[in-house]
Amino acid sequence: MSDGYAGDISPTEAWKLLGEDAGAVLVDVRTNAEWSYVGLPDLGTLDKQVAKIAWQLFPEMRVNPEFLQAVIGAGIKPDQPVLLLCRSGVRSQAAARYLTQHGFSAAYNIATGFEGPHDAAKHRGTVAGWKASGLPWLQG
Repeated sequence: MSDGYAGDISPTEAWKLLGEDAGAVLVDVRTNAEWSYVGLPDLGTLDKQVAKIAWQLFPEMRVNPEFLQAVIGAGIKPDQPVLLLCRSGVRSQAAARYLTQHGFSAAYNIATGFEGPHDAAKHRGTVAGWKASGLPWLQG
């Protein structure tokens, strides 16, 4: 366990785990606006769906008080591998810690998130992250 959760994994490691473990689930913790305008991972070839559960609520960006209930309501069990994804890995790391504190034994942070850090031109999605790794995704 790393820093209070199962650890950081790369987007390609997450994709591999999602493909190899039938119980592994991807929880995208970004906001509704991000899902709609930036895009979502596409797990269709794995015959899985992305669980869209915001860690913070837009526009105030306060922590979602219903996060745990929403995870449980999505049918996610504490013993399943839970792969958490946000824009760059910050919110998903906080969500991984939170789930671990609430009994989830395999909550992983996808460290570079969906878009990764800024490149030299201050753009995201080109240096690291789900999109830059060439993994399937859909525009919202």
